[in-house]
Amino acid sequence: MSALAAAASTGEAVQFWILGTVAVVGALSTILMKKAVHSALCLAGTMIILAVFYLANGAYFLGIVQIVVYTGAIMMLFLFVVMLVGVTAADSLKETLKGQRWLAAGCGIGFGILLIAGIGNAGIKEFNGLGQANAAGNVQGLAKLIFTDYVFAFEITGALLITATVGAMVLTNRERTERAKTQRELSEQRVREGKHLPPLPAPGVYARHNAVDIAGLLPDGTPSELTVMQTLRERGQIRDVSTEALNDLKALEQRSEERLGRDREEEAAK
Repeated sequence: MSALAAAASTGEAVQFWILGTVAVVGALSTILMKKAVHSALCLAGTMIILAVFYLANGAYFLGIVQIVVYTGAIMMLFLFVVMLVGVTAADSLKETLKGQRWLAAGCGIGFGILLIAGIGNAGIKEFNGLGQANAAGNVQGLAKLIFTDYVFAFEITGALLITATVGAMVLTNRERTERAKTQRELSEQRVREGKHLPPLPAPGVYARHNAVDIAGLLPDGTPSELTVMQTLRERGQIRDVSTEALNDLKALEQRSEERLGRDREEEAAK
């Protein structure tokens, strides 16, 4: 281990300490961030740094897979799901399973012990070196290890992933207990209840721009919350431009009155 550390160049050492620090900060931010979107972004950054480490150590296949599969596909899928579904800080305070925090803490401690044991075991043994591991090529060497020495662990991991996918589909599937209403029945129900019959106005109508978080303004300048989606209304993320719009409307009326007054004076002078 000491010989390997002594053989590392200055550039490798600088790369390790800089990127390693950033990776640790990103990992801690993933846990400590209050917003789920920020946590997902920090985790994506940590994954990219791990891919750089793989590439720097000659594990080109793992580096590319880390970027393409984990960071590019799975992590971005998590991010898009969080942004579309919407997760607030209050959701993290609700435990859907009793004792899940203690279970997570126990799993974290156990993983830490395994990690320390693995690092300690690697420190007292000699390394074969990348030359021997990649003698027939990085991809070929990795495939040989996966499908010979570690084929059982590889198959178990695949079975766990498939089971998790099927379980997620079962949990998210909700059977409908009643018949879905048709468009005609829904329109008749709105008429009977006296709700808003025509289509809802689009966001940003008569406002300064048509952003989805800006309520459309009625002709008198007051905002209409019907123009903004219910999710943003419940989160309180609607930007209020009514005061600014009313001031602009008053300024426009004043300019119109001044122009009309000048027109009347010019006609009277003629």
